[in-house]
Amino acid sequence: MDARRADAADPGEGASFQGIVRPDGRVGTRNHIGILTSVNCSATVAKMIASRSAALAEEFPNVDGVVALTHGTGCGMAADGDGIRLLRRTLNGYARHPNFAALLVVGLGCEVAQLTGFDLPEGTPTMTIQEMGGTAATVRRGVELIRDLLPEANRVERVPVPAAELVLGLAGTGTGGPGNAVLGAAVDLLVRHGGTAILAGTPQLYGAEHLLAGRAVSPEVGERLVERVRWWDRYAGISPAAPEQAVAKGGTSPLTAVHEYAEPVTERGLVFMDTPGRPEVSATGQVAGGATVMCCTTGGGPADGCRPAPGLNLAATGAAYRAPAEDLDLDLSDGSVTGERLFRLVLEVASGRRTAGEELGFGDDDFAPWQIGAVM
Repeated sequence: MDARRADAADPGEGASFQGIVRPDGRVGTRNHIGILTSVNCSATVAKMIASRSAALAEEFPNVDGVVALTHGTGCGMAADGDGIRLLRRTLNGYARHPNFAALLVVGLGCEVAQLTGFDLPEGTPTMTIQEMGGTAATVRRGVELIRDLLPEANRVERVPVPAAELVLGLAGTGTGGPGNAVLGAAVDLLVRHGGTAILAGTPQLYGAEHLLAGRAVSPEVGERLVERVRWWDRYAGISPAAPEQAVAKGGTSPLTAVHEYAEPVTERGLVFMDTPGRPEVSATGQVAGGATVMCCTTGGGPADGCRPAPGLNLAATGAAYRAPAEDLDLDLSDGSVTGERLFRLVLEVASGRRTAGEELGFGDDDFAPWQIGAVM
């Protein structure tokens, strides 16, 4: 499987891409080995394991890399409540993401977010620094485990799968411009082919939520969206610059469901996920929910990453593209770019084409679970 030469099928009737079908039927677009951490205290150890495993991974051409996804929480927080629930839900979503061939989870041992509180796939190796006897011993053992996981992770091949198996996440900096309508047209094409798109960023939607709620498939779905906007009004008070542009990214398809942050997305069509507007935090929630490719519209870059999902960085305006052009994948403000062209590019990326962010090495440090609640 040479990911950089993989091609997608023509995005007409029966559009497809070259995907990775897991044994349980889930479809991925990348083939990473992941290292997740329960707490910030094990972040350095996880990064050391990934760094020292990089050379090993190069010997396995079908593995896209060993990725350490670390965060700044997991301790100094309440043992119950929204904060710990959000963290666990996010990490559980990543642990079961189809873009991971295998997983290692590392903790410290005395943190609030104990490993026993997570819902990990059966057989997932876990370890804590305290039980292993310190940093050096944990790193040595971690590298050994990665070495053992690599041969099996390499036994994959890309096969044609319908575009209906794609879950596309949508994030952005809140920038207006004609590019959002192009992205919306691509979303409509994906939905037409039976796929799923996740619109997110509740603060950016404030003031235009009625436009999206009016497209809900039922009154209950519409009210759920309005309730999430009301929650944000109570929580922070919000005043977005261009809410209609936020809605435009979702195209014109009916709204089939509304999810809270990092909840598993199981519906087809256009869904909404309640997330902050900050792109990294929004993308993290959507990937936890199952997004296998991300599209991020920006007004100025730089590239965003969202491993294990590839992230397309799209300029919403011409000025945005001219500033950091090498960080971006496409200028959506160019009148020649259509929704069909962007849809084709999404299928190519899902088939293995590397994005600008992937080429630049973005994605590890952009893992940003939503931190909510007191830090103690």
